[in-house]
Amino acid sequence: MSARLKSEFWVSAYVRRCQLAGAYALVRRRGASEAGAIFIVVDRLDRTNDLYGPALQSEADDVRGRGFERLLEAVDGLVVEERLAKETRFDTDLWIVVVEDREGRAHLDEI
Repeated sequence: MSARLKSEFWVSAYVRRCQLAGAYALVRRRGASEAGAIFIVVDRLDRTNDLYGPALQSEADDVRGRGFERLLEAVDGLVVEERLAKETRFDTDLWIVVVEDREGRAHLDEI
């Protein structure tokens, strides 16, 4: 059985992928390096944001890959911050990555 990629490694590769696509990406909060949940904020630079979080995984999923689902779409930054605060109270080991992209691309399809 293959092990899932460590969160720290995945986030590092994701930030690099975003940068290669011309988007600015940064790690806003570092979580557990081994298996911290990852949340991605896409700032469209027009005062709207999308929030992506871990998708539920089934046993049939590839254990190395990570699935994401859009939790919030085109909402004010305060709405995203409220959701992230709730998630952080639930899981203090989570990661938060912020991507600035005027087109609202999360760059998750390219991973």
